[in-house]
Amino acid sequence: MNSAAVIAERLDGLRINRALKAGIARLLSRQEHLNKINVFPVPDGDTGTNLALTMRAVLGSLQKAPDDHAGKTLTRVADAALDGARGNSGAILAQFFLGLGDRLGHLGHVGPDEFAEGVRGGADYARDSLSEPREGTILTVLTDFAHEVHAVQREGVRDFAALLRRGVTVARASLERTTFQLEALRKANVVDAGAQGFVELIEGMTDYIASGSEDDPAVAVPELAESELAETTAGETEDLAHRYCTECVVTAERVDRRHLREQLSTLGSSLVVAGLHNKVRVHIHVNDPAEVFRVAACFGTVSGEKADDMQRQQHSAHAAGRKVAIVTDSAADIPDDELDRLDISMVPIRVQFGDRSYLDKVGITAEEFFAEIARNPAHPKTSQPPPGDFRRQFEFLATHFESVVSVNLSRRVSGTCGAAEAAAARVSTHGKVTVIDSLNASLGQGLVAMYAAECALAGYDAARVIEATRAIVPKTRTFGLVGSLEYAVRGGRVPRWVKNTADRLRLMPVLHATRDGRVTAGGVLFGRERLKEKFARFVRRRIRGDVPYRLLVGHANCETDGQWLLDALAADNAVYRRLLPCGTAFGVHGGPGLLVVAFQEYEAPR
Repeated sequence: MNSAAVIAERLDGLRINRALKAGIARLLSRQEHLNKINVFPVPDGDTGTNLALTMRAVLGSLQKAPDDHAGKTLTRVADAALDGARGNSGAILAQFFLGLGDRLGHLGHVGPDEFAEGVRGGADYARDSLSEPREGTILTVLTDFAHEVHAVQREGVRDFAALLRRGVTVARASLERTTFQLEALRKANVVDAGAQGFVELIEGMTDYIASGSEDDPAVAVPELAESELAETTAGETEDLAHRYCTECVVTAERVDRRHLREQLSTLGSSLVVAGLHNKVRVHIHVNDPAEVFRVAACFGTVSGEKADDMQRQQHSAHAAGRKVAIVTDSAADIPDDELDRLDISMVPIRVQFGDRSYLDKVGITAEEFFAEIARNPAHPKTSQPPPGDFRRQFEFLATHFESVVSVNLSRRVSGTCGAAEAAAARVSTHGKVTVIDSLNASLGQGLVAMYAAECALAGYDAARVIEATRAIVPKTRTFGLVGSLEYAVRGGRVPRWVKNTADRLRLMPVLHATRDGRVTAGGVLFGRERLKEKFARFVRRRIRGDVPYRLLVGHANCETDGQWLLDALAADNAVYRRLLPCGTAFGVHGGPGLLVVAFQEYEAPR
């Protein structure tokens, strides 16, 4: 017991490491509750997910190489929090840790005096990161905690357990007051979700230190009680002034944070610029994420771009009666109004033109993509979303739904499906995630995802959605007629000699998604005249006339040809037909003038 008392008066790096793990475990156990009470600044139900992802990044750092030097431990925690920060509250919490690490980074051990100065510095750093600080949020509770710790330290209290208990008591009272400090919280009768996350973290740390334990705490998320599973999401959906929660990291020898904040503040709301001299994380709510990335690029190298659709998130968070959420990646081409109607969440792939990177369908539209591919000598490259992008989406949805089904681009042409599976295996919320290989791309993948969403909307449970979706995959086919083989050559899909031979013989190959998920030449059109008419006949021969089918036609900046093709293929048994711009999945190989057709033998979910 004497040993525990001595340790409680000064903390080394190992003790801080273990206390933080205990705090993180407590926060993770409340992740789903935090999502359910998230109504400010937007009722999109993801604060718990964002805080959990932020602190899991910290946890990963703590688990790699424990260090008995307190300052080094706190500095590593700050770096990990900044790299892993997600959402408004995550960015503010990361900035708090940066201030703490900056004040205490030189100390091998931390006593109450140093700790009090450190948390006060962290609170100041957090406030300085915001362009428009709002009271009644995590910022208020964090500040009140810091003030109380500093006051207790001035009273001469030397025991960390007593110091932290007083701080936590004040933080809890401050948390309760948030309900009446912001109108959105008062109307929903909840406390601020980010503030509660911070309190859970410090309370878990306090309990560990007070216990006198020197054991490494296990970080495991407990099973939720029935009452927690039945908890409804607070607040109501609303029309948002800014649709996308946008984030990125900017690195340079010295980032001019003040001017970066000034330029970004004109673009949207909820701006947080967290970080120190050479690396900052930007968080902002905007309608045009691409503009954020363009501005940020003027101040350094931009990485870690992400943009979450908060309008769709809040619809998902408040969905009533549905058991299953549907996710796909942006290789799927789906009409925008159907994405909204069916509440399909989409994870963007990355598109790279030379040294410029874009989030597909968020940072660059289909029209802009094909204009750029025609203009830019650097042929675009696409890359799968990192598993973290899928995990963020899965963790959020699996809080609000019993199950999540992700319909992804064929694994035979991309690692996207594998990235989704890797993310699904690491989801720790109550909802189970299942990944389905669409064996398709572009419009065909879109049709499969739409069918899965219709099954979910009809009230199917996860098992029925999965069974029905897998059954529709072989009944969905996709074909593409390229505008020019030059783009397939530039992208490395077609050797130059093949193009030269095809040009000499006046042949035009037809791309298609094979039954096993490859995208390859599925036939040849003879002659270069009247190609769309020949393509229409080619496709028509492969559509059964005795079954209803759904039809999508996509075009690459050639809407008139696309409309002609849709009209030519839409027979009486086409129960659904739509024309839309096609995206990058086929577009990167087909270029401007590309036409894509997908059809699906269809039976409405019952």
